[in-house]
Amino acid sequence: MRPFYQKFDVAVKPSPIDGQGVFAAQDVPRRLKIGEIRGESISVHDARIRATRHERIMIVEVSARRAIDFTKSSDPMRYTNHSCAPNARLCIRQGRVEFYALRDIACGEEITVSYGETHHEGRLTCRCGAPGCAGRL
Repeated sequence: MRPFYQKFDVAVKPSPIDGQGVFAAQDVPRRLKIGEIRGESISVHDARIRATRHERIMIVEVSARRAIDFTKSSDPMRYTNHSCAPNARLCIRQGRVEFYALRDIACGEEITVSYGETHHEGRLTCRCGAPGCAGRL
């Protein structure tokens, strides 16, 4: 049984993009909420310090003052990889990090989002392989 905040079944498995990824375990219709991630609420100042200490960063700034660190989260959506041609979007609502399908996502397809501006500041190579890939994160 999935938790109430995870609206569609997903599976975490090796990703051709990077490390682990999250894959739809059922068809997801466009515009619907896929799920969300919960984690440790920290200050943006602390988030930026933590971001300098790790190669894999699982932190999202949810406001000018607060961020959520998903490093220790057990929520599967924490494994959502970046793509320059994503099939989902990350949305911050009332301090929660939620994921919505931009288009129909087929069962077995990797769920991806555009990370937008990151703590990597363009120093990390993008591996999404999408046509028109920006090349850096």
